Amino acid sequence: MMEVADLRAELQARGALQSGHFLLSSGRHSDRFVQKFRILEDPQFVEPLASALAQHFRSSHPTVVLSAAIGGIILGYEVARALGTKAIFVEKQNGVAILRRGFELTRSDRALIVEDVVTTGQSVREALEVARSCEAEVVGVGAIVRRSPVDFGVETFALLELPLASYAPDQCAQCEAGVPLTDPGSRRVS
Repeated sequence: MMEVADLRAELQARGALQSGHFLLSSGRHSDRFVQKFRILEDPQFVEPLASALAQHFRSSHPTVVLSAAIGGIILGYEVARALGTKAIFVEKQNGVAILRRGFELTRSDRALIVEDVVTTGQSVREALEVARSCEAEVVGVGAIVRRSPVDFGVETFALLELPLASYAPDQCAQCEAGVPLTDPGSRRVS
């Protein structure tokens, strides 16, 4: 398993840890951003990360890995492969997270929710709502990086805890200083 210091260094080397003035999906601003696709673009890098998440939750006996479209699909698939389970994902329809494409969860399912980078936790909360509406048991939440200590009410494990400050736009020093805002293309608040 990759050590935390090694993971942070590897993310830095891959350009996944960025500095600047960023608009987050929550609408908040930050001087740091984790570009998840620098993590997910290399299958040789994703595989050991997915294996580490799978290993952490193996004793919980998940029957399905649930993730959010689009960014979570790759990680969800790799974690499920490592666990020997199926991988499904939620996606938005009319602004609401749902299961589509014939995906199903039942009350006999033990769902592990995985996310690449947790910032506000909105994608995870949506996946939790979907799983619970299907009466599936959620055995935990796994992430590669967690930017803030979000509590989902279930065991949550991140390979790297990376607390990064964020600010309301009207309290952002970079906005006040006139630093241009970058929109990295993360999920927008609906």
